[in-house]
Amino acid sequence: MLFNQLGLSAELLRAVDEQGYEKATPIQQQAIPLILAGRDLLAGAQTGTGKTAGFTLPLLHRLQHGTENRRSVRALVLTPTRELAAQVGESVRDYGSHLPFRTAVIYGGVSINTQIDKLRKGVDVIVATPGRLLDHLQKGTVDLRAIEVLVLDEADRMLDMGFIRDIKKIMKVLPKKRQNLLFSATFSKDIRQLAAELLNSPTEIQVAVNGKPAEGIDQVVYPVDKDRKRELLSYRIGREDWRQVLVFMRTKHGANRLAKQLEEDGLTCAAIHGNKSQSARIRALQDFKSGKIRVLVATDVAARGLDIEKLPHVVNFELPFVAEDYVHRIGRTARAGNQGHAISLVCVDEKNLLADIEKLLQTNIRKEVVDGFEPDPRIKAEAISRGRGQQRPQKKRGAGQQTRGGQPNSRRSGPPKKPAGGRRRSSGRQRRAS
Repeated sequence: MLFNQLGLSAELLRAVDEQGYEKATPIQQQAIPLILAGRDLLAGAQTGTGKTAGFTLPLLHRLQHGTENRRSVRALVLTPTRELAAQVGESVRDYGSHLPFRTAVIYGGVSINTQIDKLRKGVDVIVATPGRLLDHLQKGTVDLRAIEVLVLDEADRMLDMGFIRDIKKIMKVLPKKRQNLLFSATFSKDIRQLAAELLNSPTEIQVAVNGKPAEGIDQVVYPVDKDRKRELLSYRIGREDWRQVLVFMRTKHGANRLAKQLEEDGLTCAAIHGNKSQSARIRALQDFKSGKIRVLVATDVAARGLDIEKLPHVVNFELPFVAEDYVHRIGRTARAGNQGHAISLVCVDEKNLLADIEKLLQTNIRKEVVDGFEPDPRIKAEAISRGRGQQRPQKKRGAGQQTRGGQPNSRRSGPPKKPAGGRRRSSGRQRRAS
């Protein structure tokens, strides 16, 4: 179905066309007419399905054709992370580029005074994380009594991060008469309980099966010894000339260490995680999007909400302890109908984690052994004899054992040590890797 068949205003269709879109995704086809009709909505959609435009476009349409009240905040979007708030804020501005609405993006880690100044000038739409929005409510710098539409984006993630109390505090100051939209990748018991408290006779839609990644993702597992993962990653980036690679680690320390090692291999690289300042995270993401840096190493703080158009490669340097997080990680690629490549570097210690992921996906992921990086059978035998298969920790999202990035294993022969940073010969030609 085309966007011009969904009942959106000419101004919004013009903005959609300028963004290069013509055909709506399934979540957009289902959600937009329901939101335009004023219905409360409980929507299940995996990341990368186009759900942001699915609520942003009809939200702006309803404000455009609603009651004029320029000095009041009329729409509120709550998100779990700063990165997602920034992404949604960009979407509101892009799709509303031909409309007179003002938008404020509110999150922590940056100056609250700048946000206060913007709020004082009057805004129509606020995109916020719950904690910083509560700060503004306590200071009396924001008035939410005129809210017409409330959106909870990635509600399951907000519950996982412990935002339920903050959300309920915010709901208490909102007007009872409003439209409510709840988007979630999964419909857990807690999500349904929240929906029962928040939504009024909602319509329920779901466009993706839980635990299934978006179509268009080519998944592959490279079996490799733990201490040769970094060498293999650099080798593949250089040999295949990968130009934009998002790499996932379990820990902040591991992300910093790997980023430094990849820089030593000659790859432009940055790390993004919770210990980085907000300005550093924004700068790293912008540099990655623009192509200034080639590799972005991230913890799961970036597994949801990062919208990088046409991102070609996602790498699991370490498998996540929670199988569902694998789906969210690889969901950074193959977004909005594009094709993508998801690579997992898996050592023998992670065999149980891989089994959990394949059980969730209900399929076996293709395995390929890279010449020169074959796993050492002695290590496998030792792991079996000692029963060392990697086990899931007690806490669902606890800090896991850090993988040793390590220097290349000198006891093995293989491809050149620094194929990514230097030059290599291929078919008589030399190619720059960074």
